[in-house]
Amino acid sequence: MRIKGDKWTPILFITPSIVAVGIFVYGFISWTGFISFTKWNNVLPDYTLVGFKNYQKLFANMRFQIDLHNTLVFTVIFVASCLLIGLLLAMLIDQRIKGEGIFRNLFLLPMAVSFIVSGVIWHWLFNPGSIQLGNIGVNQLFEKLGLNFLNSGWYTDPKIGIIAVAIAAIWQFSGYTMALYLAGLRGIPLELREAAAIDGASKWKIFYYITLPFLRPITFGAIIILGHISLKIFDLVVAMTGSGPAFSCDVPALFMYDTTFRGNHFAQGASIAIVLLLLVSLLIIPYLITTFSKEA
Repeated sequence: MRIKGDKWTPILFITPSIVAVGIFVYGFISWTGFISFTKWNNVLPDYTLVGFKNYQKLFANMRFQIDLHNTLVFTVIFVASCLLIGLLLAMLIDQRIKGEGIFRNLFLLPMAVSFIVSGVIWHWLFNPGSIQLGNIGVNQLFEKLGLNFLNSGWYTDPKIGIIAVAIAAIWQFSGYTMALYLAGLRGIPLELREAAAIDGASKWKIFYYITLPFLRPITFGAIIILGHISLKIFDLVVAMTGSGPAFSCDVPALFMYDTTFRGNHFAQGASIAIVLLLLVSLLIIPYLITTFSKEA
């Protein structure tokens, strides 16, 4: 016999979580949004409303303009490279090679490392050296192989500083993308590919007309995940390069940290945070709409 009060038990269990999320997520987001419209740009709070003045100053700030450019370059390189490398690795492992489990774990291992550790490692690897020490890290490897034309200043070069950061991020997340694609490849019915081969379809046509359409939802999901990671990247940049020469490695999250907690410009920092939230929302909201529409 069902007790009438049992229907309230699930509600009682999830109520604390709902309250916590409401306060510590949406409540703080609302508070940050409010602060971004105030005059609080000093140690002492000042809740005088100034409208969109902080946002106008923000987009007129040269450093923020450089940050947006860096974010765009980083996102394009990071997402595209992770998708391409992940797909290639997944297709290689899908050939049922010997030691598949070993290779799969090796490719996934970088993801188990935090961005802070990755930043320190790649900071050492991309250290260009000096006149006194000579080439070190990757440049030393190129020198030993007779590939001196590949030597670079890496994160000390304003032209490619953000690309060096992107390489470190690609190393860390290509294995994750590989795992997503590998799961998708293993989900494609083998009979479908065999039937296409019997009908005379080449491997390229099988890949283009069968494999890629099956992998489209995974690609879409991977773009969402990788995209939001690239937009809010912070710890890798801090550990690896900092802002870099002429802000060549700077990103909005690092600018927000400096503005808020080093400069005590809380309203200006809050406006950067809201802009970051909106940029992430441009990726997340279409994904949620598509997901809910499919479920409906």
